[in-house]
Amino acid sequence: MENWWIVLLFAVGALGFFVIGLSLTIMIKGHYIDGEISTNKNMQKLGIRCAVQETRDDDGTVSCGDVGCTGNCAGCDVEHEKAKGNA
Repeated sequence: MENWWIVLLFAVGALGFFVIGLSLTIMIKGHYIDGEISTNKNMQKLGIRCAVQETRDDDGTVSCGDVGCTGNCAGCDVEHEKAKGNA
């Protein structure tokens, strides 16, 4: 057997192994992993917050609640546009 066939078979086998490995959560639990801070109850219980929210709380520049941040980094206004009144 030629070397490129061996490499191709190994690559296809590795790809199949990784696809099955990554989908075990969906197959066993029946849902995707909830990695969003604002909707994951376990993260909220542990006190994990959005990086933007933590930075604003540490700086004391503006409260995340004033700009509509709910712990979801995608929903945070990073440039403080709402707080400046430029929204």
